[in-house]
Amino acid sequence: MSELLDIFLASVRDGFVQVSAFVAVTVLLFSYVQYKTDGRLIRRLEENRRAGPLVGALMGLTPGCGGAIVMMPLYVRGSVSFGTVVATLIATAGDSAFVILALAPEAALYAYGIAFVSAVVFGYAVDTFGLGVDRIDRAVASLRPSVTDGGVPVAGAGRREHFAAAGVGSQVHHYEDEAGCEVDAPTRNNPLMRRLSLGALALWWVAAAVALVAGTLYLLRGAPDVPLALGLDYAGVFTVFGITGTALSFYLYFVGRRYVGHGHVGQARDTFANVRETLTHAGMETSFVTVWVITAYLLYEYTMLFSGLDLAAVAAAVGVLAPVAGAALGLIPGCGPQIVLATAYAEGAIPFSALTANAISQDGDALFPLIAIDKKAAVIASIYTTVPALVVGVGMHLLFGPMFGFGVLG
Repeated sequence: MSELLDIFLASVRDGFVQVSAFVAVTVLLFSYVQYKTDGRLIRRLEENRRAGPLVGALMGLTPGCGGAIVMMPLYVRGSVSFGTVVATLIATAGDSAFVILALAPEAALYAYGIAFVSAVVFGYAVDTFGLGVDRIDRAVASLRPSVTDGGVPVAGAGRREHFAAAGVGSQVHHYEDEAGCEVDAPTRNNPLMRRLSLGALALWWVAAAVALVAGTLYLLRGAPDVPLALGLDYAGVFTVFGITGTALSFYLYFVGRRYVGHGHVGQARDTFANVRETLTHAGMETSFVTVWVITAYLLYEYTMLFSGLDLAAVAAAVGVLAPVAGAALGLIPGCGPQIVLATAYAEGAIPFSALTANAISQDGDALFPLIAIDKKAAVIASIYTTVPALVVGVGMHLLFGPMFGFGVLG
């Protein structure tokens, strides 16, 4: 029982200090840019269509899913090409990027750099040559009827502006309505619970600020083992604020979001009305990431404890199938499974080739808005992100080997 409790407390503490505090800074910076630009960034993206795949790849490369989610409504509006969507999703780092950036920054640099290059090349290739998009479009349509027009610009698209196709891969779908993509208001009206939740959010930011300092010192010291402790020394602050931050994150995600809003998972906004709204959004988004990070930590640690499984040995034994599995896992929408894989990589259990394949294949939360409005386009986009993931992942494994533990701190 003592070992189980130690694992639980260490995972709860480390997840917040080593990952969530850095997530908060990144999300806050991105949200602040949206607040200061008042949506001008998005308008410029819509005006410069030729740069679509490059801009989409850059947006997808931002840690988390916010940058990638921003691009999906632009496709729905007919403002960017399908190649831009593919490039965005290939480059999407997802919330698992926060884990790798915090625990294996060198690996993150190479994995996401490779994903970015793959995204730009493949995105422009789709727009220029098509690469069979129309055939796959028809094949998916034959499996299940779709409410879309099969990827071809249609007449009478209502209030949607037609997109002048620059190539066979540039067609987009048009829709009469995209309501429901931005659900940001509180779902319950209780003044007492709202004040309580806002107070929890304020305390959460205090915990995040202290954890950021502790996490930075942790990295500067070479990522040493920090004992579980109570007190005013470094270990005590590391432990107390880590556990407190995680507890507040779980409250905000499961309870508080119903009273303060900004709890719609997988949403990115064009702009924010004020600084308070910006802070609220960043805090709620990071709370969601924290829940998944802690879940991944505990799942990995307890699985290893009870099963005695040597995941690294299994990954080494399957050889080139490891990056294939990494690419296949990326087909699952959302960031949860990808965070589990990133955690396993940080523990030295997953080869770098599998991490890179997953980085290319995963679409994160960005796929959810597309699934909600156009399931067919979402399926096709997933197929087109998996192909380069397999090619690059398998190629890297054959050329450089699995590279276990590459770039992992400590």
